[in-house]
Amino acid sequence: MNPQFRWTQLLPLAAVAALAGITWWLLQATLPPPSDSAAQQKQHTPDYFADNFSVTELDQSGTTQYRLTAAKLIHYEDTESSDLTTPAMRAFQPGKPVVTTTAKRGTVNGDVSIVDLYDDARILRAAGGGDPQMQADSQHFRIFVNDDVIQTEKPVKLQRGLSLVNATDGMKYNNVTRVIELYGNVRGTIAASDASGGSKGQPK
Repeated sequence: MNPQFRWTQLLPLAAVAALAGITWWLLQATLPPPSDSAAQQKQHTPDYFADNFSVTELDQSGTTQYRLTAAKLIHYEDTESSDLTTPAMRAFQPGKPVVTTTAKRGTVNGDVSIVDLYDDARILRAAGGGDPQMQADSQHFRIFVNDDVIQTEKPVKLQRGLSLVNATDGMKYNNVTRVIELYGNVRGTIAASDASGGSKGQPK
């Protein structure tokens, strides 16, 4: 067999191989390096800040249901959550006293359905509707905004009018039914005017 003939037959194969190599090189050149892909992953770092933050939720009639305020908000891109400085959450219901929950710091999730308040957290329900002022103090309160429920797993001190109660394992307050549940070792003094109120012998 003629050697020159064999080389001629191999030329198309060499051209195809060269074309494939060039195509692969162009593809690799256009793809981002692995480090760039890793850099695009969301990190738990602040992506924006807000001072004197305020957000309001309205009902179908346009009446304010809730208002969340904070001196400062720091938002994180990976969890969509935010840290709050001196937050305050106010709940408004027609014909019912305003309920305000405050603390030194807090967090809120991305859709503002859960608000956690920490450090000197306080619930204050104004007097009204025949009920005296109610105040609850703890180191943590979690607000379930959609359910209008506030609860804590920490020790809590509850004052309602002249009544004073302490609970070791937390409480749950339903702002719709206005019922308070106290957990753990519960001790205190119930005023005569409050003796008939509440659920399961607890002040409301």
